[in-house]
Amino acid sequence: MQLIQETADLSAYLAADEAIDHHHPLVVETAARLARGVADSYEYARAAFEFVRDEIPHSHDVGDLRVTWRASDVLEQRTGICYAKAHALAALLRAEDIPTALCYQRFDVLHGLVAVRFNGAWHRQDPRGNKPGVDARFSLDGERLAFTPDPEAGEEDHPVLYARPRPAVLRALRAAPDRPALWATLPTAL
Repeated sequence: MQLIQETADLSAYLAADEAIDHHHPLVVETAARLARGVADSYEYARAAFEFVRDEIPHSHDVGDLRVTWRASDVLEQRTGICYAKAHALAALLRAEDIPTALCYQRFDVLHGLVAVRFNGAWHRQDPRGNKPGVDARFSLDGERLAFTPDPEAGEEDHPVLYARPRPAVLRALRAAPDRPALWATLPTAL
C-alpha cells in the first residue's frame, strides 16, 4: 500500500497540538529518559515504541475504565486505547524530532496507529499492545502490525498519513465518561 501524506510540509508531522502535547513536561521527561543510552534516532524510536506498547496497557485488555486522549494524560495515567497510545507514541517521537503521522485502519470501528519517517520513507507502527494473537513489532523492514484488514469483510487500511488526530476520534474520546461509553461511540469512519 502506498502511504499518502496529508500535507507535503514535513514540519506538520513534528508539530504539537492538543492531543500530541510533546512540550508537556511529562512527555519531555519521558522522552529524555528513553533517549539516554540509545545510539541514534532509530534506536530511540524503537525504545519509545516498546515503552508505549509494553508499559502502557491497552485499557480494554486490562479492564481499565478510564479514557485518556492527550499524550501527557496517557503517560501519567498509564492507560489508553489504540488512539490514545498512538497519540502518546507520536508525542514521544516528535519530542525527539522524528516526523510521525497518525494513520488508521477500519474494522468494525477505526483502529489507530502511527507512521514514522526514516530514510525518506514512512513506516507504520502499531503500539496497541500485544496479547495472545497480537504480536506487533517495531520494524522498518516490512510491517509488523497488530491487525491485518480483510478486504473481503469490508475492512481496510486508510493510506492517508495525518498530521493531527481525526476530529471523529477526538470527539469520541473527549465525550466518553468511561470506556464502556466510549465503546458504544467509537467512530466507524474518518
